Amino acid sequence: MARQRRQRLTLVHKANVLKITDGMFLEECRKVAAEFADVTVDDFIVDAMMAHVVRNPERFDVIVTTNMFGDILSDLTAELSGSLGLGGSLNVGAQHAMGQAAHGSAPDIAGRNIANPLSQVLSAAMLLAWFAQRSGNSAYLQAAQAIEAAVEQSLAAQESTRDVGGQLGTREAGQALIRRILA
Repeated sequence: MARQRRQRLTLVHKANVLKITDGMFLEECRKVAAEFADVTVDDFIVDAMMAHVVRNPERFDVIVTTNMFGDILSDLTAELSGSLGLGGSLNVGAQHAMGQAAHGSAPDIAGRNIANPLSQVLSAAMLLAWFAQRSGNSAYLQAAQAIEAAVEQSLAAQESTRDVGGQLGTREAGQALIRRILA
């Protein structure tokens, strides 16, 4: 994924304290990273990462971490972008991947037509990009890029939910996005 973006990857861990688990995580990530000389890789202890992300979020592109730290970081970075409703998230294993909204299921607003659908849509785009890389089929990457472009256009046109300055409900924001994707 980093190769398809800005060729920058950041590993986030707590290997200074969680020496066995995060130590192994960091070691294995570095082994894989060594296979991709064209990708710049750095790493941060999770505590410091939070400060760096708040201070200079554009510095980062692709972040790899464990589930717990990923959950926290995805919420922070989504909120920095304007709303938890903008946080796409991808869980990747050796053979499978799963896209999910960074904000979770939001049961407190279920059925009220106010949830921002873009987080799940951006997660789907990330999943398509992952599958493009895995399968070598560029059509999936083109689909991912079309979705991301439509999301940017929808936000710029304020065809979005109230959490990001729009006036639409969940269904209406989704329909507006579909129109842009199909245009």
